[in-house]
Amino acid sequence: MTSARTTRRRRAVRAVLATLAALTVLAAGLGGLVVWQNTYDLSEEPVTVRHGGRTLQGVLARPKTGRGPFPLVVFVHGDGPVDATHDGFYRPLWESFARAGHASLSWNKPGVGGAPGDWLDQTMDDRAAEAADAIAWARQRPDVDGRRIGLWGASQAGWVLPKIAAKDPGVAFAIAVSPAVNWLRQGRYNLLAELRRDGASDTEVAAALRRRETGLDLLARGAPYEEYVRAVGDAQGMTAARWRFVSRNHTADASADLPALRRMPVLLVLAGHDVNVDTAETEAAYRRLLPGPALRVAHYPDATHGLVDHAVESSSSRLILSALCAPRSLFVRGFLADQRDFLASVAGAGAQR
Repeated sequence: MTSARTTRRRRAVRAVLATLAALTVLAAGLGGLVVWQNTYDLSEEPVTVRHGGRTLQGVLARPKTGRGPFPLVVFVHGDGPVDATHDGFYRPLWESFARAGHASLSWNKPGVGGAPGDWLDQTMDDRAAEAADAIAWARQRPDVDGRRIGLWGASQAGWVLPKIAAKDPGVAFAIAVSPAVNWLRQGRYNLLAELRRDGASDTEVAAALRRRETGLDLLARGAPYEEYVRAVGDAQGMTAARWRFVSRNHTADASADLPALRRMPVLLVLAGHDVNVDTAETEAAYRRLLPGPALRVAHYPDATHGLVDHAVESSSSRLILSALCAPRSLFVRGFLADQRDFLASVAGAGAQR
């Protein structure tokens, strides 16, 4: 005869097994959801771009249907060690563009993902020349419409996009997302915006500004990294390689190059919660230097610098869950659709010419 204790034990075991089974089913369901949400309506091809003695490792994303030739969007990264997909961040954009009938081309920055070189050795002119070579390579492909190649670039790409347009008069359009205009003013704005966001005291702000002025004085006279470290004490993440990168690029200002975009449709995308770029300065510069109806300006009050919804980015758990289970929802409402609509209008205008 089974004892009461044994019966209770068996019931407990059955309850645990039932819970484990339910969790297994739930995990399988979530796994299926993650796979489904990270499956995109486009075709990706790994490519090696070889042109002008340059080798770039990238991805060409095309619409799943149709043989082309497709209009092409060439992606120009922002700052940092970015790979061709930007850790998957670009794929919702590529899908949106594919639905507008466009292909997308992106590549690993030098030194990223096994690519040759080091992105920290580049100037903004180097980056523009790199993109120009990629465009020349793309024009040789039968599935790309060489007359309808445009640019998409974010943040630091604000200094690169106009240079590409100046090098290649065949560029047909540009999308500038949170672009910077002046390196030094952008850096000061970013410093103060982050200090305000983090609740810094007046004393801390004053100290940060003094430190910044010290760094600028050293940059102006070409001081080596070792002198910078001696002057500021704690380098706070400024490596020797980063110091060389900043030394090469800190005088960047897009104002002289922006008029190269006058001959094409331009979509300027600005975020309401941008702590990296002074969007008021950027909009004023674009409107002054690109007058006329070819410039369209899209404001997203609830977006951060990367056009991620501010409410999502402000919550670590929500950000991670959205990235895994609903990556398209990372972006602020309307952003993906507006990008697609802009490309559709550009394609329509091109077909009419």
